[in-house]
Amino acid sequence: MTGMTRISHRVGGIAPSATLVVDATAKALRAAGRDVIGFGAGEPDFPTPDHVVAAAEKACSDPRMHRYTPAAGLPELREAVADKTRRDSGLDVPAGQVLITNGGKQAVYIAFATLLDPGDEVLLPAPYWTTYPESIRLAGGIPVNVVTSPEQGYRVTVEQLEAARTPRTKVLLFCSPSNPTGAVHSPEEVRAIGRWAAEAGLWVIADEIYEHLVYGDARFASLPVEVPEIADRCLVVNGVAKTYAMTGWRVGWLIGPADAVKAATNLQSHAASNVSNVAQAAALAAVSGPLDAVAQMRVAFDRRRQTMHRMLSDTPGVVCPLPEGAFYCYPSMLGVIGRTIRGRTPATSAELATLILEEAGVAIVPGEAFGTPGYSRLSYALGDEDLATGVQRMSDLLAEAD
Repeated sequence: MTGMTRISHRVGGIAPSATLVVDATAKALRAAGRDVIGFGAGEPDFPTPDHVVAAAEKACSDPRMHRYTPAAGLPELREAVADKTRRDSGLDVPAGQVLITNGGKQAVYIAFATLLDPGDEVLLPAPYWTTYPESIRLAGGIPVNVVTSPEQGYRVTVEQLEAARTPRTKVLLFCSPSNPTGAVHSPEEVRAIGRWAAEAGLWVIADEIYEHLVYGDARFASLPVEVPEIADRCLVVNGVAKTYAMTGWRVGWLIGPADAVKAATNLQSHAASNVSNVAQAAALAAVSGPLDAVAQMRVAFDRRRQTMHRMLSDTPGVVCPLPEGAFYCYPSMLGVIGRTIRGRTPATSAELATLILEEAGVAIVPGEAFGTPGYSRLSYALGDEDLATGVQRMSDLLAEAD
């Protein structure tokens, strides 16, 4: 046993979720009496709709929900997710090609685990959600960052993807609307990327969790709908968290070709047996019901994104594209990094985020977590007053940069 590590290299090398760390830090400081405004968490600040909560309460008294249920999910929920997907994105799949998971995050992990062998490469447009590269590495894959810029609206191009492709490339991760940037690819861009992936023989994992959170003239487009020829090599991941303000309920799903969904279900049968039945009952009520709640949230988020974008754009040294979807702004902080603020000279966006937290009581997530140092993510899924106060505090602090 000499020389063996206590923790496996595979798990010991995992970086903690930076967004959850920032959110937990902000909450801990508030609990200790500090006046801290947090822009870290990616969750709606609205309650779960009443009819969804009522469905969960009813399920608690149903003896069937007290027992194991099929690993792939309650049959009625799988059917409802198939119906909801057909209604919302136009993707027509049978219930047998739906796997219910413990949140969208587990769907992402299972998707990579199902497709990747050691050494397989995944094209990962950056900035990316912090969980993607860790899930890829856990599956033995190699994330290949394809870095986009504010000047291109953080939207990856076919030319960039082709330049990054190698004989080991197996998967493209595609997320639109994007976390962390709020970028939304146009239907034309989605079609171009999907056709390129199909011609290259790649798999695509399409994260559609923010499908209903688009603003202005932007329009969500589902890649396997726009490019039907990729459907047999495409896994779609989604969930109830963002659309129905259900981040804590932990219900997501994976949709794909029958052989991939069968393999993913086998994995889940050993990893988690089945998703909580009470949460599945709540999700059934959510996806079967109206979209009134997300429509109301979208109005509030639209107002907040414009407020945050305007205030960040007025901050010296900060450059912030207007997000078209999700609920994040992703500004460049390069014009502030390396300048002295209150006797401190942050050399990275991580050091700048620490300074902003300590000096202004504002928690943001540094760009290192998303593959692009020098940037930061701010969620506008918080109350209007806190949003304006927090951004103003940060702006006043950054205005002192010398």
